[in-house]
Amino acid sequence: MKIVSYKEIESKEVEGSSKLKIKWLNTDGSDNFAVRHCEIGSGGFSPYHKHSWEHEIFVLESNGLAINDKKSKPISVGDFISIPSDEIHQLKNISNISLRILCIIPK
Repeated sequence: MKIVSYKEIESKEVEGSSKLKIKWLNTDGSDNFAVRHCEIGSGGFSPYHKHSWEHEIFVLESNGLAINDKKSKPISVGDFISIPSDEIHQLKNISNISLRILCIIPK
């Protein structure tokens, strides 16, 4: 068993984003999934992108928009978002406080 506070993990910026910082929470000790804590500052956004794997997102704090190639939907605390593989997507923060999420992807 490994326990670590996310506060102890270094944040990294993400290319193609604005005001997005990411922390990889389980860089070791997990064979199947990567768990990331992401924080998007007010007015910021993740890259508008797609990839060959699905991922799951849980909103921890604030409000925003989840965008795909067809529409945008509001998201808020407690929402769970499932993004299938190869779907273009983006998250935007539309509030005055940081949008914080957990994102889980396969390794």
